[in-house]
Amino acid sequence: MTGTKEILETGKGLADHGNYHEFCRLLGRFKVNYQLSELVNMEGYSSWISLVTEFTLKSLKSWKWASSSVYYLLGLWSRLVTSVPYLKGNAPNLLNEFVPKIIEHFISSKFDSLQPGLLDDLSEDPLDNVELLQDQLECIPYLCRFQYENCSTFIMQITDPILQMYMDAVNLPALADNTELCVVEAKLAWIVHIIAAILKTKQLSVSSAESHEIRDAELSARVLRLINVTDSGLHSQRYGEVTKQRLDRAVLIFFQHFRKSYVGDQAMHSSKQLYARLSELLGLHDHLMVLNVIVGKIAMNLKCYAESEDIINDSLSLFSEMATGYMTGKLLLKLDTIQYIISHHNRANFNFMENYSCSRCRTAFYYAIGSLIFMEDNLLKFKSSMDPLLQVFLGLESTPDAVFRSDTVKYALIGLMRDLRGIAMATNSRRTYGFFFDWLYPARMPLLLRAITHWTDTPEVTTPLLKFMAEFVSNKSQRLTFDSSSPNGILLFREVSKITVAYGSRVLLLHSHADVYTFKYKGIWILLTILSRALSGNYVNFGVFELYGDRALSDALDIALKLITSIPLVDILAYRKLTGAYFSFLEVLLNSHITFILNLDTVTFSYIVGSLESGLRGLDANILSQCASAIDNLATFYFNHIMVGESPATPAALNLARHVNDCPGVFPDILKTLFEIVLFEDCGNQWSLSRPMLSLILLSEEMFTNLKAQILASQPLDQQQRLSLCFDQLMADVNQSLEMKNRDKFTQNLTRFRNEFRAR
Repeated sequence: MTGTKEILETGKGLADHGNYHEFCRLLGRFKVNYQLSELVNMEGYSSWISLVTEFTLKSLKSWKWASSSVYYLLGLWSRLVTSVPYLKGNAPNLLNEFVPKIIEHFISSKFDSLQPGLLDDLSEDPLDNVELLQDQLECIPYLCRFQYENCSTFIMQITDPILQMYMDAVNLPALADNTELCVVEAKLAWIVHIIAAILKTKQLSVSSAESHEIRDAELSARVLRLINVTDSGLHSQRYGEVTKQRLDRAVLIFFQHFRKSYVGDQAMHSSKQLYARLSELLGLHDHLMVLNVIVGKIAMNLKCYAESEDIINDSLSLFSEMATGYMTGKLLLKLDTIQYIISHHNRANFNFMENYSCSRCRTAFYYAIGSLIFMEDNLLKFKSSMDPLLQVFLGLESTPDAVFRSDTVKYALIGLMRDLRGIAMATNSRRTYGFFFDWLYPARMPLLLRAITHWTDTPEVTTPLLKFMAEFVSNKSQRLTFDSSSPNGILLFREVSKITVAYGSRVLLLHSHADVYTFKYKGIWILLTILSRALSGNYVNFGVFELYGDRALSDALDIALKLITSIPLVDILAYRKLTGAYFSFLEVLLNSHITFILNLDTVTFSYIVGSLESGLRGLDANILSQCASAIDNLATFYFNHIMVGESPATPAALNLARHVNDCPGVFPDILKTLFEIVLFEDCGNQWSLSRPMLSLILLSEEMFTNLKAQILASQPLDQQQRLSLCFDQLMADVNQSLEMKNRDKFTQNLTRFRNEFRAR
């Protein structure tokens, strides 16, 4: 304390920016290393805290020079005030006197940074950077709530004249020079962010809850009053202005924190003082009325900000958060505004849907709408709510082939597929999925096949269509559980097969493109994801296809094989999403449809199995586990059907024996790779790797003996005897079977073996 006090008094060395920054960091650590009770009782505390206050105020004034350093100082003050309730004794801490000054200077420094000449430097504005903004506001709420009456009064005093200027501007004509209004909007954005941060810490309030609630209400009323005019008069012509967008983003963050603190039955019950005050000030009697304001603003943003993807994203994020919450979702359904949105979700009401650059946002929009529709659990309501999408379907279905390649059809298809994906994402139960499935199948499915056929060479269309199908066939939450007498699972896979064959056969014929990932590989990995989900969804009895001579399964797998063998392995391993989809598909095939792999020619078989070894070498944890599982299934099949299987062997077993005979190095190379990973790499999934290792070891004692000799020969001579004993212990108490108990014993031995082998 004495040393820092001396520096604060003399200012020695603080002219250097590096010294200044480190000194702020040192002060910021004070409360970490010392308790407030210790500091208060130290001699010279009063003068030290006064000097720290003066230093903090000067730093806030010098916002250009000290902007990155001042937050260490605010962190110190935040920790000091949060310790006050635990302070014992009568020694004065003087914080009550100094904290309001710090808040005043903090807000003043933000306003000073908004001088007209500085507004051009938009790149560094914290209002555009959420992370930077959170850093700057992290400590302020604790300081405000420490002296909430004084601080909130100050905030209201500076807000009211600025708010009045903004409200007065509603009736002004369009201005040639809007610099002054930009500054007003920027100041209001900072105020709204500060109020939102204060509400965020509502639960951490330590003094009188009732008085804090009333102050929260008075601050919130300013923001809610502001919202009444943000979309009126002159302001309704400023959606393209950056400062207007920053203000509306701040309002959305305010809504988010207000909702978490004061919306919901429990929050409503425990916040009577807040709503009583809001009722006096604005006539908002309860949380439903506030929710209506929030939804109204979200709807206005979606209608007016067609060109601003950031505002649309933030608005939809808040909407989705409310719609998917059980309590807030139920409350939203009571609002007429929401009922209107559910029934009229078309481009005429929501302009952002017209803008192609915002088309990705449509999925989030329909996910929120779908969540609300399905919360009502009413089939008639669902069908009526889907009418806007049905009209789009009917329009596209009636379009003749001659104009089906037009831009109008293209953008309608892109939007429709993104919308359907959002609805599909919202179906999280058997009943709601059934609503959607029956609405879509069979009447609407031909359009999807027609679209994929006509637009194969246009990834802007095929990508959203394939992503919708990937969502539609995903059996998450066991939602695809049809009645035992229902053929729907089989019928759904037949549609998957049609789309797979239609897209796959055509994409193979496309000319090579400079952007091979966008035009070919992306569609292929999404298609592989569709097949993986359908094959592993456990809602199709695939034996039915062969039994009744239906080629849906065979055709889909044949096309998938042609697609994956058309891509060089180096490219498969180069693109992360393609890599994941490829190995997921192989894992599913070798788990549930191994006969298909075994019936391939030897060259293709060795390519696929060799690619599994390459996947192991990539050392990605998920892919490593998938490859290990696929290899284990293959080796287990060999062990069960060839080594201990009954004669005569099945055709699939004979094919596998032929493949292994023609490619004798396949299994030894994989086992060697697995041992190298376990012994020489830092892998966290030994359990996954141990499964194929035991399966391969049991296939051939000679193979294991040769590998052991190779590994020992690569080690120093003085270590070989010890390591040989490690290998002997690896198979201790492990017998010639692949039963679960035996596998678990080998896994235990492998862990011990690895630790002893690596010990030097």
